[in-house]
Amino acid sequence: MSKKTRKKSPKTPSRTTAKTSARKSGAGAGRAAAKASAGKSAKKPAASHAAASKALRASAWKKPPAKAAAKKTAARPAAENPAARKQHPSATSLPLSEGAEAPAFALPADAGKQVSLADYLGRKLVIFFYPRADTPGCTREAIDFTRLAGAFAKAGTAVLGVSADPLKAQEAFRDKHQLSMALASDETHDMLESYGVWGEKSMYGKTFLGILRTTVLLDRNGRIARIWRNVKVDGHADEVLAAAQAL
Repeated sequence: MSKKTRKKSPKTPSRTTAKTSARKSGAGAGRAAAKASAGKSAKKPAASHAAASKALRASAWKKPPAKAAAKKTAARPAAENPAARKQHPSATSLPLSEGAEAPAFALPADAGKQVSLADYLGRKLVIFFYPRADTPGCTREAIDFTRLAGAFAKAGTAVLGVSADPLKAQEAFRDKHQLSMALASDETHDMLESYGVWGEKSMYGKTFLGILRTTVLLDRNGRIARIWRNVKVDGHADEVLAAAQAL
């Protein structure tokens, strides 16, 4: 065969070129695998963080055991605790209305006495609820009832003052102003709540629980004849006397 007719055969890649190509393809595959691995590892912590956060939220919202919750509820004072007030019989009483039977009570009073509703059956009874002993308004009110003590007695009507003050404060109040009526102490607020006179008050922009100045007139059978709420002291005792005389 002549040189002119001899065909050029294609060049076979050299070993060096093949090695270089293999290295490049290997490096590219390695980088791709590294990226895929990095992506997977980046997703795993996010998933694990999400699971941990979910577990924390679930544990934070777990309800306390029934016994512990009951103890916590019972520990709060009845005045601040709606659940306790619902269980308290006097706290669920409806507001008093005229003609209704007066709630029974038994309270310690000044001079070491005990007073109860049963003590006054057969007589008319005025109960005036005052916020605090020896304060200006309460003092004027108590003095006015003392001034009219003879007229109330002629009308067959007894007078009883009630507040949440301790007995020592009641006795000091009585002695200081020479008050004639018995003064009873309801530090537990049981009677005050049952008569609907313990409630929310406001003064100087602050809200608190206390006695709402109220007077109740009971007939001889222990039924409520008249109720005076949000009492204004001036002339009040005279108005109550007139109602007792007409009863």
